Amino acid sequence: MRDHEIRIAIVVSRFNTDITGGLLEGAKECAGKEGIEVDQIEIYWVPGAFELASAAKKLAQTSSYDAIVCLGAVLKGETEHFDYVSSASAHGIIQASLDTGVPILFGVLTCDRSQALVRSKGERNKGFHTFKAGLDMINLFSEIGQKKQNLLH
Repeated sequence: MRDHEIRIAIVVSRFNTDITGGLLEGAKECAGKEGIEVDQIEIYWVPGAFELASAAKKLAQTSSYDAIVCLGAVLKGETEHFDYVSSASAHGIIQASLDTGVPILFGVLTCDRSQALVRSKGERNKGFHTFKAGLDMINLFSEIGQKKQNLLH
């Protein structure tokens, strides 16, 4: 049992908004289905997937959020840019989570445009699934915290 109302930040890349907008809608849909109210969520926009990690870490450091959901799309093209941005984004997000102890979820699609369009809509919407994973992590961290408290008493 948490001693406060859940607070979640969603950080969304503005690059490829035709895809990231769909991911955000999926996250909002999941929130609604899970009983999370609009005022429990704050949405922040960043220029691209590369900037997700630094924004998420800064938000985590405020101690205002139980989880942070990062949503983006790095689309495979003809150059190596895809490899650099997708790798840096993944590493940055997990490092921010490890550094702060706040669950920071990786909802960044790393595929070609046609695959990303499929994964940003309907039942396969990764924004929905990433938000759900955030709720699962909040519950897990709460359980771990309760076990720690029980050990101390």
